[in-house]
Amino acid sequence: MKKPIALETISDNTVFRKGDVFVLFGELFGRGYATGLLDQARKAGMQIVGITVGRRDENNSLRPLTNEELAEAEARLGGTIINVPLMAGFDLDAPEGGPTATDMLAGLTLESWEREKLDWDYIEKCQAVATERFTTALAKVMSILDGMIPAGRNVFFAHTMAGGIPKAKVFLVVANRIYKGTGARHMSSQALIDSDMGKLILRNFDEVSANTFRHLIDASAAIRERVEAEGGQVRYTAYGYHGTGILIGGEYRWQTYTNYTQGYAKMRLEGIAEDAWAKGIKASVYNCPEIRTNSSDVFTGIELPLIPLLLALKKENGGKWADEQWQACEALLADGHTLDDVMSKISSLQASDVMVPFYDFSAWPMPNSQSQADLTIGTSNEITAMHRDSKVMISDLLSALVVEATGRLIFGASSEPRGPVQWLNHDVVARCLNASRECAESTQRLQVA
Repeated sequence: MKKPIALETISDNTVFRKGDVFVLFGELFGRGYATGLLDQARKAGMQIVGITVGRRDENNSLRPLTNEELAEAEARLGGTIINVPLMAGFDLDAPEGGPTATDMLAGLTLESWEREKLDWDYIEKCQAVATERFTTALAKVMSILDGMIPAGRNVFFAHTMAGGIPKAKVFLVVANRIYKGTGARHMSSQALIDSDMGKLILRNFDEVSANTFRHLIDASAAIRERVEAEGGQVRYTAYGYHGTGILIGGEYRWQTYTNYTQGYAKMRLEGIAEDAWAKGIKASVYNCPEIRTNSSDVFTGIELPLIPLLLALKKENGGKWADEQWQACEALLADGHTLDDVMSKISSLQASDVMVPFYDFSAWPMPNSQSQADLTIGTSNEITAMHRDSKVMISDLLSALVVEATGRLIFGASSEPRGPVQWLNHDVVARCLNASRECAESTQRLQVA
């Protein structure tokens, strides 16, 4: 992509109805964007179907969920889970009797990881084993799913797979320094990317976050052809991240968290959607704003661009409701601190000469730098310390609002998607939230009358 293409309109669902099938392609764990989309599918009365990544036993063998695990997962999803393990990535796969990629990283140390070389021919064999395992299981899942879709139904596939970090101790130490380290503890993200360990991790990110989208589109071809032949419609969505337009100096401007190492996989994900779109398949990647999730909490400072959403709520005519969000957020701060103080810190960061070079969309994802990491992580730590409770943050409240808005925006846009890649910037997110509150208040007034 040469420039971000913004989603500018708030559309209503005109395709999906009661009895249609919503497929969550990725297991639902904790916080995340998927809950917003699931809420919309439930409101439409759709049948919810999910998959599982399975679990690893004590011998590293992949297994289905137990009856108890399945019951818990289905209760969390609010639907039926096809209990065939679809663990993505190759970090724990290997030819029979051989070491896994994660095993190969076990011998690396903090002193040696940058210069250690890996056996790429062998890693490709591990990757081939994993791909065969995944696609074989996926074919079985699609066969079961086909039997769950009655004639004349529409189908919505929501891809949510992401991640792929190997559980190697040395990487966890390195990642902690890259994403949380300041001063003497700072580490260059470029050093990781240039190393063999980094290249292995980037390849695994591709497998989990991007290539699974292609596998999904390819493996569901028979379902897609049947549904369309019966007069139904099929949609595919995926969650991307490629920076977000937020208010900076009173104007909406693209910015990003640095360094977002998974960004290379997210660009690959965009390319897969573009390829599918060129073939007439309605597959769209929606690049969403930063929020706090179980996985994004690794990246200290990723929550900072979220806080200016409060400014967008006011700019987009949020009125009384926007004021209430400001008050709710300020109530989370400790005595002696105000929301204006928080905004001042973020404004200073945004305007800093240190950050200006990172507003270059064409250079994304840029490596971190000592000064950038010190400023971003330092500002994040300062704002966290301003809260009454570090476990109840302004960013938590705002994350929930973004999840709600992105769910509505993506679900509505999927009736008539306008392209393979679009950005959900703070302006349309704020307008969506404001409009939903205005609609709710109007309905309430009518009921009272």
